[in-house]
Amino acid sequence: MTRELPRWAQEELGKMGIDDASAFEDELYGPIADRKSGLRRDDLVEILLDARSISEEIDPWIRGRLLSSHKSSIEILDDEGRFRAIAREVVVEVRLIVHTRPLYIDDEELMTYERSEARRRSEIQEQVEKLASNSHESHQWG
Repeated sequence: MTRELPRWAQEELGKMGIDDASAFEDELYGPIADRKSGLRRDDLVEILLDARSISEEIDPWIRGRLLSSHKSSIEILDDEGRFRAIAREVVVEVRLIVHTRPLYIDDEELMTYERSEARRRSEIQEQVEKLASNSHESHQWG
């Protein structure tokens, strides 16, 4: 089943260099081990905001690319190219328009990035601890 994507989603896929996203589709039926679903980094989504949290003249729908999802917020690059962090407490619905990446565990690029990012963070933490321990030593009393 091929469905027509909204114009904004087609434009975003073009910017991302994706001609065909069919390889990234969810598998919702069949053996549990073969099913794939859920939001992924870089998915194109539409988010409905609680109308009580915005003024009447603002469109309650935000459309764009999911950058990250945190405990209290969702970060998105909207269809106008603006970075937006949205509080989860005002989100009513998130609609997946199209996946742009493989399932997390199959996403080699993302896994490579996360390993290098973890290494970088570890090195930074070591540098911070080293600097902190050196500065404390010079302030110790006899």
